[in-house]
Amino acid sequence: MAESRYGVARAGPRRSRGREGSRPVTADQRRGSGTAPVGGITRRGLLAGAALVAAGGTAEAATREPGQVPTIWREFLSDPYTHPQIPFVGRAGCRGGAVRLPRRPVVADVCDHGAVTDGRTDSAPAINRAIAAAARAGGGTVAIPPGTYRIDDVIRIGHSNVVLRGAGSGRTTLLATRHLTELIGAYGSRYGGDKSSWSWAGGLIWLAPEARWTSLVAAIRAREWPFEGWTGNRRDEWRPLTAVEPARQGSRTVRVADPSPLRPGALVLLRLTDDADHTLLEHMAGDGPGPQAYFWDDKTKLTSYVPYEWPVRITRVRGRDVTLERPLPLDVRPEWQPWLTTSVTPLTGAGVEGLTLEAVETPQSPHLLDKGYNGVVLQCAYDCWVDDVTVRHVDNGFGLVAASACTVRRTRVAGRGTHHPYFCREGSHDNLVEDFTIEQRTTPAPSNTQLHGINVEGLSSCNVWSRGVMEMGTFDSHRGMPFANVRTDITVNNNGRHGGDASAGPLFGARFTHWNIRVTNGRAGLMKIDGLAPCSATVGINQVREFDQIDVPDFTGDLNSRLELYGTTDAVRPRNLYRAQRDLPDV
Repeated sequence: MAESRYGVARAGPRRSRGREGSRPVTADQRRGSGTAPVGGITRRGLLAGAALVAAGGTAEAATREPGQVPTIWREFLSDPYTHPQIPFVGRAGCRGGAVRLPRRPVVADVCDHGAVTDGRTDSAPAINRAIAAAARAGGGTVAIPPGTYRIDDVIRIGHSNVVLRGAGSGRTTLLATRHLTELIGAYGSRYGGDKSSWSWAGGLIWLAPEARWTSLVAAIRAREWPFEGWTGNRRDEWRPLTAVEPARQGSRTVRVADPSPLRPGALVLLRLTDDADHTLLEHMAGDGPGPQAYFWDDKTKLTSYVPYEWPVRITRVRGRDVTLERPLPLDVRPEWQPWLTTSVTPLTGAGVEGLTLEAVETPQSPHLLDKGYNGVVLQCAYDCWVDDVTVRHVDNGFGLVAASACTVRRTRVAGRGTHHPYFCREGSHDNLVEDFTIEQRTTPAPSNTQLHGINVEGLSSCNVWSRGVMEMGTFDSHRGMPFANVRTDITVNNNGRHGGDASAGPLFGARFTHWNIRVTNGRAGLMKIDGLAPCSATVGINQVREFDQIDVPDFTGDLNSRLELYGTTDAVRPRNLYRAQRDLPDV
C-alpha cells in the first residue's frame, strides 16, 4: 500500500513524500540567477498581495527599490508559509517581533538596596535584593544608575515581568570577578569526559524561572546532569492537554480533540515524537531520498533532542479549532503522536537593558574547558529580551537555551576573545538577534582554543540573525540538525569554525537561508550553503572561495537547494529578508 500524505500506512519501498500541490523546482531555478516572476500564484498569495497594495506594504515596496529581485522572493510572496527553501520567520522575536519592547515603571533602585560603585564592595547581593523586591511587587524595572559595580555572584532574574535596566551600555558596568565553576560547581557533560558544560550554558546574568534555577544548581552540586529544556532532558515535566489532528506546515489553525483545557493567551507546547523509521527527522531535513537514506540510529545526541517541543501562544479557540500566534514550522502527522501539552512555567516579560557586563580579564580557556565567565543567558524564557548590552572578556557571550520568541538586539561581544559569542541550543525557536556586533579580539588566541560565532543547534528552528557585523567568527551550525533558520544582512570576517559531535548528526536541516551576506575575507565555508544544506537558499552573497574548512553534505543526491544573485550583496532586494517578511500582513 502506498503511503498517504500523512504516512498513516506504509507497505513496500519507501518513497519521497513531496508537498501536494507545490510547484516543482527546476534545475534552472535551483541554479537560479533570473529575476522574472513565476506563475502559479496561490489564493493566499493574491490575498497577501492585495493587502500589501492596500496598506502600501513595505515588503512589496522593497521589490520596487533599485536593485535585483531574485526569483525566489517572488515565489515566496505567492505563498509565504510553505515555501520549500525559505522559512517564514516574520514573527520571530519578542511579541511577534514588535519594534518597541515593553517599558515597565521603575519599582526598585539597586543603590537603595546597598549597591555601591567603589570598586571594592560586592554589589551582587544588593542587585539581587532589588530584583527580588521587584518580583514581590509583581514586576517592574530595577534601575542601576551610572557607574561600575563589582559583582562576585550570579545576577538572577527568575520571575516574570522583571527588567534590569542600567543607564546605557556605555554608562553602567557590572564587573564580574568570579566564574560559574567557582560560584556553582563543575558542570560536566552528560556525554562523559572532562568537558565543561559552561562552554555552552549558563550566564553571570541568568534569566530563568526560579524553579528551574533552583533545580539546576542542586543537580550540579549533586554531580548530576541538570535538565535544561522546556520539559527537561528527562521529558517528565509536562502533562497532555489534547491531541492534535493532522495539519500542514504553515497552518495557523489546528483542530484538536478536546478544546476544554485551552484558553486564548495560554502558552502551550506542540509536542511531536519521532517514530521508529525517523520520519520526523526526515521531515525536518526536507523529506525525499537523501534524508530517507541517511542512517539516524547511531546519532544518539541528535535523537536525544526529540520529542520536538515548540512553544506557542493560543490566540483564539472556536469550537475545536485553535488559532496559534505563529504558523506551524512543520507538518503535523498522526504517526508523530502530536499533542498540545503543558511545560515548565516559563519566564515571560523579563529583560536586561542598558549595561556592560565585564569579566576580569583572564586568558581564554582551552576548547570545552571554559570556566564560565559567561555573559547573558535566557533559559526557558518566552517573550523576553536583551537590549543595549555589551559583554567583555567572556568565555561565552549571549545564550538562548530552550528559549523562544525572545529578542536580543543592540548587543556587542568585545575583549580578549570568546568561544561562543552567541549560542542558540536545546530547542530554541522563533528568536531574533538583531543589530549585533562581534568585535575583533584584543589579544591573540591561545593555543587549543576555539572560536565559533553565531551558533545554532539542537533542532532549534525559525531563529533569525539580522543586521550584524562580525569582525571574527562564522555561521556556526553546530550539528544537532537545526532547521528553518535565517541569517540576513550581515558582514562577516569568516575566520571561525563550526563545532558539533558526530553523534549530533547533520549540520543543517531544511529551509536554512543566507540572504545578503558580505564575506570580507572571501572564505566560503558555512556561508555559501547550496552544496551543504538540504532545501536551502543562498541569495545575495559575494564571490567566495573554499579554504581551510571544507565540509561535505550530510545527505546524498540532489539537495534541492537554491543559489541566486551569487556575486551580488547589497543590491539584492529586499535587502533584509527578516524585515521584509515582518512587514507582510497576516492573511
